[in-house]
Amino acid sequence: MNPLVSVIVPIYNAAPYLQETLDSILASIYRPIEVVMVDDGSSDDSLSIATAYCRQHTECQVITQENQGVSVARNNAIRAAKGIYILPVDADDKIASTFIQKAVDAIDRNEDIRMVGCRCWMFGAVDKEWKLPAFSHSLLARKNMIPATALYRKADWERCGGYCEQEIYREDWDFWISMMELGGRFFKIDEVLFYYRITTGSRRVLAQGRKKIIIDAINQRHPEYLKKYLGGPLHYHRSWSRFINFFRNETMVGNYSDWERGTIIHAKRNTLRAHNGFITKQFATPPLWRGIIYGWLCPSKARRSYEYAKHLNGITPQPIAYREIRYCGILRQSWYVCEHSECNYTFNDLIHNKSFPNRDIILESIGRFTANLYQRGIFHQDYSGGNILFNKDGSKVEIIDLNRIKFYRQMPFKKGLQLFERLNIDKAALATMGGAFAEALCKDKDFVINYIITHRWKKHVKQGITNLYE
Repeated sequence: MNPLVSVIVPIYNAAPYLQETLDSILASIYRPIEVVMVDDGSSDDSLSIATAYCRQHTECQVITQENQGVSVARNNAIRAAKGIYILPVDADDKIASTFIQKAVDAIDRNEDIRMVGCRCWMFGAVDKEWKLPAFSHSLLARKNMIPATALYRKADWERCGGYCEQEIYREDWDFWISMMELGGRFFKIDEVLFYYRITTGSRRVLAQGRKKIIIDAINQRHPEYLKKYLGGPLHYHRSWSRFINFFRNETMVGNYSDWERGTIIHAKRNTLRAHNGFITKQFATPPLWRGIIYGWLCPSKARRSYEYAKHLNGITPQPIAYREIRYCGILRQSWYVCEHSECNYTFNDLIHNKSFPNRDIILESIGRFTANLYQRGIFHQDYSGGNILFNKDGSKVEIIDLNRIKFYRQMPFKKGLQLFERLNIDKAALATMGGAFAEALCKDKDFVINYIITHRWKKHVKQGITNLYE
């Protein structure tokens, strides 16, 4: 008995074409098939047409959902599908009556075949064959040459995680790469068996204006595949990618792979992302002259952050990895990853907020923490409001943004007091921290407090924002 083939049809405002599409599927000489339609919140008569076909043909069923895009619709259709094989057909396209039979014959013969396609004819706004190049991994890494309508196993859809539900505009290209990452090959039937409708508003036309979004998504989701077949990432000049990557060198220390994934929690000069309990800091691309310095003369900010964090064990979030990308030795991109801190507050939360719970206790903790930095010879050159973290009761304090640190065998005492100069808070708070600092080191409290109050950071003094008179 033949295996069941599930033809999935995502529908969104396709009323003018849907009957033609469904008639072409139901005219297939292959049986058994089922047609699983998903109406993606259409506002035209698409759902009525689909429902009518379900009444007339027991092989048809329709699912409805709020408008969520073609990837969600396809995934929901496949979840409902009972077939061993899946064939996606968009609601305005057509297939030949022999396509399913020939595709099943091909994939049944060889377990190594991952998906089966065919030659394609474009119709509608144009009328000609869609000349697609012969398949190769290096070409798939640069562009898609497999139409959305190709037969594959449902088990492989499950293994590769289905269609990406982010709005990346080339979800079929992304999906085929995911399938190829499983191993195996693509088989192409040398006949025109698929008919692709071209309209002025078709997704293929619209996606042409979203090149950067598409390429960024492919790079984010398939770095290992691109590295294997292009020697590195896909560039915006896609045909030049392999050549450009010839001059590219990547350094990676530590075990991490989700460099550009996660929720953006900060995006100014540098970008911070949170993902699965980790924080990734992507440093801004340096100017060319600085890229030369970081490439040839001194460690990058990412490398320094990682190595300093190793040295600062216990007073900064646990370091995980860093990554650097150079072209001709010139640093262009870098990342640093650490664990997400359990300290949810920054020193900035204490400024202008004298009613902050346990404020004086926390200020004393920060004062003692600063004394510990002094004793360990750690001078953080940007020891400022956003780079000091603490937990709710002040029992734990940490520092971040580590790329500008100097280490001393024996730090001069007044140098240690300079750690306070960027802490732009009221005089009473400075006195509380200074007192705790002095007590921890058995130093003269009056001298310490007077010094840190009178020696303010010159930039704050110049701008008149020392907060001393609150």
